[in-house]
Parts: sequence; C-alpha cells; structure tokens
Amino acid sequence: MTELIAVALITVLAVISPGPDFAMVTRYSYLFGRRTGLTCALGIALGVQVHVFYTMYGVSLLAHHAQSVLQGVKLAGACYLAYVGWKTFFNRAPVDGGSPAGPAISAWRAFRGGFLTNALNPKTTLFVVSTYTQLVSPGTPLAWQFGYGLFMSLAHWLWFSVVAWSISSPLLRQRLLAHQATVDRAVGAVLMALGGALAAAQL
Repeated sequence: MTELIAVALITVLAVISPGPDFAMVTRYSYLFGRRTGLTCALGIALGVQVHVFYTMYGVSLLAHHAQSVLQGVKLAGACYLAYVGWKTFFNRAPVDGGSPAGPAISAWRAFRGGFLTNALNPKTTLFVVSTYTQLVSPGTPLAWQFGYGLFMSLAHWLWFSVVAWSISSPLLRQRLLAHQATVDRAVGAVLMALGGALAAAQL
C-alpha cells in the first residue's frame, strides 16, 4: 500500500508540473479546438508507455551503459521541441475561433504531436525510470508494475484532457485567439527554450 501511495503521489506531482506536454496541449487546444487538444492529450498518455516498457524490460540498464544512445534520444527530443516552438513562434496563419468546422490539422497529426512530445521528453524518462528503480521493489508482481504504468498514462490523459477542455472553452479560446500572435510567440518561446535547454544539457 505504501508503494502504491508513493507512486500515485509522485505521478500526480510530475504530471501537473509545467513542461513540454503542457505547452503542446495548450498550443493545439487554443489553435484548433477541443477535439484536437483531447487527441493530443491521448497521444501524450500513450507516449508514457514507451518509457514504462523500456524501463520494465531493462532497456534503461542498457542505456546506462550506452550513454551515447540515451543522449541521442534526448537530443532528438530537444530538437523536436525546438522545431515545434520555432513553427509556433513564427506562425502567421490566423485561426477563426468562431468557426465550428473541423480542426485545421488531422487527428493523426495531433496524436503524433502529443505522442512524440512525451516519448522524446527526457523529463518523462527520468520520472518513469526513477519511480520504478526507487519505489518499485524487485518483488513487486509484474501485473502491479504494469498497473503502475497504466496509472501513469491515465493520470497524464486525465490532466491534459482537463487542460485541453479548459483552454478550448469558447470564452477563453476567443480571448486567446484575439491575441493569437502574442500567444503564439509566448508558447513558441517556451518550447524553444525548453528544447534549447535540453539540447545544451546533452551537448
């Protein structure tokens, strides 16, 4: 029971802390609407499973002995964040917030954006690896370990669905779109700063 409470508490704290996932959901939700933001949130939740699986099956130990591989993955994630931030910062395509039409991007693109943001996020790597290595004992049943991973994904999905739902509410979205250029620059700057900081840490 103590192990379960510890995993739950750390997961909740890690999920609600601001980071690339939050910035990405915010971007998709206010630009393209609720459905797109929720699809991005689903991608983020499934991206967590990438970290869970390689941690459970010992790939983290391999990465520990092959730092160049781990650094390459982290650098790729940093570059991806910087790329999305750059595109957002220099976005010049206005969005009609009053239009109830479908999103300007496909559901697959929104899902892929959320999935890659989380799957390549070093913050999530450290969170999952440290949680499993520090809190989950060797005697913990495999089913429980899978359960912890599913809980992590569920927590990410619920939190970022709430974020997407809130950001895409008609009143807030209209206000954000009224200042779209400013918001684009703010979100883009955050993503580029996060990507730059992560890349600098690897280099």
